[in-house]
Amino acid sequence: MSEDLFNIIERLANVLRQEVRAEGQSLGLQPVQQEALYYLSICNRYSDTTLAVTEYLGLTKGTVSQSLKVLENKTLIYKEKDKDDLRITHLKVTEEGKLFLAETCPPKKFTEAIEQLSETKQSQAAVLMQDILKNYQKAVGRTAFGVCKNCKYNQKNEADSFYCGLTKEVLSIDDTQLICREYAT
Repeated sequence: MSEDLFNIIERLANVLRQEVRAEGQSLGLQPVQQEALYYLSICNRYSDTTLAVTEYLGLTKGTVSQSLKVLENKTLIYKEKDKDDLRITHLKVTEEGKLFLAETCPPKKFTEAIEQLSETKQSQAAVLMQDILKNYQKAVGRTAFGVCKNCKYNQKNEADSFYCGLTKEVLSIDDTQLICREYAT
């Protein structure tokens, strides 16, 4: 059974990569550059650094640095110094980058295929895939990077606002919807 699931997931990933690659060619982007851009669009302020992109993609720092330079030269991202710690540089997606992602992620054909499933089947598939991901991450020792709202450090205070129990900083609603490299269960 695991071999069947592997073959299905691998084939799905391959078809997705092909469609994403075709979309990226319109801007002259390589898949790794698209992956970095997408990651930066879904991560929070603790996770929008070159190091975090490198960890998330599991690539070398050189490969990621070159990819980020391309994204910056194409005005899809920009750099912003941290207000409190000038040693930290945050990577932000520009409006042009957000527009490209809105048109290409998820790919249109993928969305059409998913929408052919009932809402119940879509929910069931999401739960199953999340369980597979969680189990696989645990097995390979890569459990970081999860949605902030599900993290053990995400806490609510008396004023019904959120804060990070790790950094002791207030979190916006937007922060809680994004992925974080400090995620823990």
